[in-house]
Amino acid sequence: MNSQHPRLISLDALRGFTIALMIVVNYPGSEDSVFFTLRHTIWNGLSLTDQVAPFFLFIVGVSIVFAFSKRLDEGSPKGNLYRKIIFRSLKIYAVGMFLNLMPAFDFHTIRWTGTLQRIALVYLACSILFLNFSWKQQAWIAAVLLIAYWLALTCIPTPGFGKVMLEPGMNIVAWVDNQFLPGRMWRGTWDPESILTTITSIVSGITGMLAGRLMRSAYSPNEKVNYLMTAGVISAFAGYLWGLAFPVNENLWTSSFVLVTSGFAALLFGAFYFLVDIKGHTRGTLPGIIFGSNAISIYFLADVWALLFYEAKFNGISLNDRAVQGMSHIGFDPRLASLLYALFFVCINFIPALILYRKKIFIKL
Repeated sequence: MNSQHPRLISLDALRGFTIALMIVVNYPGSEDSVFFTLRHTIWNGLSLTDQVAPFFLFIVGVSIVFAFSKRLDEGSPKGNLYRKIIFRSLKIYAVGMFLNLMPAFDFHTIRWTGTLQRIALVYLACSILFLNFSWKQQAWIAAVLLIAYWLALTCIPTPGFGKVMLEPGMNIVAWVDNQFLPGRMWRGTWDPESILTTITSIVSGITGMLAGRLMRSAYSPNEKVNYLMTAGVISAFAGYLWGLAFPVNENLWTSSFVLVTSGFAALLFGAFYFLVDIKGHTRGTLPGIIFGSNAISIYFLADVWALLFYEAKFNGISLNDRAVQGMSHIGFDPRLASLLYALFFVCINFIPALILYRKKIFIKL
């Protein structure tokens, strides 16, 4: 970055801590013993876990602004940028498919959607939007998409039921997936990473791009924090109010869910920016920076490590079950034991992240 727009340490740290939290919630020591806030909400509502994916998409949006603004300033032809965008999106999507197929590689039960697949699609769409539309146009596009999605889910009757429905597997989102989404779905008859919810997940990325535009503006650092935090409060409150009529729901990635989670992401980003980049409190951010330097690579490695730490059986029992049972036998709350093992697994993944960071190896998928 040039001197006017230095690299944001806070963004790197926030990305890394988000990946670490993603590993914690994806890999508890025991699926049966998890603190409430570390579980996905069954349907309507919002837990800490529900916010991990939209936070990461928000960060993707911010990163797009910093990455492509620099290239545009350098005079890079858009044709070259489009090729890089498409190629990177395909790589991220392919890695997601590899993880879906691992370890059996049974193509008969293939699932075409997932976390990395969603990241790839959001990155593709948001990058193209950034290269072709102003920030005001992006904001209008986001608003239109959220309103159109709200109207579609609340006004179009679910075929086969004859009325509007928002229940699991019995809504227009699930119907579209059953008609057009190939392969296996995560929940059998519906999938949280569905066709229609990709539309609103793109808006999560757009909100990040709007934040990125603000961070590259000529405002002073304190003004940037004030605007970012104010926008975060307004977005979260607007999402809460909208949620009274159109529930906050991660599985449907509702419009209210986008506003609430983007608002919280903006507040957290603003807090990180104030503490780290303005006040210089960087001591506690290094683990996040290390994770964030190779975020998607570490996410991939976590799935690979899980084959040993969660799937492999030793004397008929996996390492995670043995650890949780052992801690429970000496008096630990099973939920605490499950969390401690998840944190241990985060530390296991920190080892390759640290090695890559020290060797200055940054794998860009």
